[in-house]
Amino acid sequence: MSQAKVDKYKNEKANRKKTNARNKVKRVIARIVAAAAVIALVGWGGYSGYQYYEKSRPVNCYYADISAVSDYLQGLSTDSEQ
Repeated sequence: MSQAKVDKYKNEKANRKKTNARNKVKRVIARIVAAAAVIALVGWGGYSGYQYYEKSRPVNCYYADISAVSDYLQGLSTDSEQ
């Protein structure tokens, strides 16, 4: 081996702990980013599915004839004025 190769090997060996720690941090960050992306995609899909479901549901409308109640209230206001 040439002296340059020996020096390079010694340098790599001396910095091996730092390099391994740096690589480990990079892997953890990559996993966190990937997990966040998956969670965002699943959340977006769930939200979109729920919105689609809500739009496709029939709307329940109830109609009531409240003319009797309004006539009664009108009668109360005219009685109290007299």
